Amino acid sequence: MGAADDTRGGIEPPALRRGDWERTTASRAEVAAERIAAMVTDAEPGARLGTKEELRATCGVSVGTFNETLRLLQSRGLVTVRPGPGGGLFAAEQSPMRRLGNSVLALDTHQADGARAEEARRIRDALGPLLVEDALWHASPADVSALREGLADLAKAVQESDPAAFAAADHRLRTRLAAISPNMLLRSLYATLLPLAEPDSVEQLRDRYDHHAALIDAIENRDRTKALELARPDSRTDS
Repeated sequence: MGAADDTRGGIEPPALRRGDWERTTASRAEVAAERIAAMVTDAEPGARLGTKEELRATCGVSVGTFNETLRLLQSRGLVTVRPGPGGGLFAAEQSPMRRLGNSVLALDTHQADGARAEEARRIRDALGPLLVEDALWHASPADVSALREGLADLAKAVQESDPAAFAAADHRLRTRLAAISPNMLLRSLYATLLPLAEPDSVEQLRDRYDHHAALIDAIENRDRTKALELARPDSRTDS
């Protein structure tokens, strides 16, 4: 993703300050991602969707939010980004597993057929212990440090009683945890199901934070029994 591939004058306009975009990126990025995902559905594999700047303007979001949108789209295997003249975003070739995961994302968790969405969440939650098992084996000190940075973002959201900021930080933290796994198929399926996480009430934030903190402690200490206990869906308040 070259910085000068498709922006005005080769330089992107500055992103908002971190404190500004953390509160709004998650929901707006998801909306923008779904809009571009719909374009991918209507396009042939490999078709050019437009430049980053063109699509950002179409979605009406900031540079920081669109960067998050790109991360979501790429994590789902929906688009590829090519630099240089004629570059931009292209509809990706999708494997059967990617198509399965992305079809799950199309579920409306508030529709009458909520049972299907609940089944998808159960699959997502069942993958959690597998990711934690991989983290116990493969997490480096740098990985643990990244997880603790994510934990600090959660703590800030709890302090400010901000469910939207907490949801965005929670998504980033789960994504970082999944990235530790060397199992590409596991990472891919989890990434497609992750956006199905339910929003939290202010009253739930502290318990959620404590759960994440205990899990990261267990991973760092290589406490397999404790980590896998915390990874079970029935040990959390967010299922």
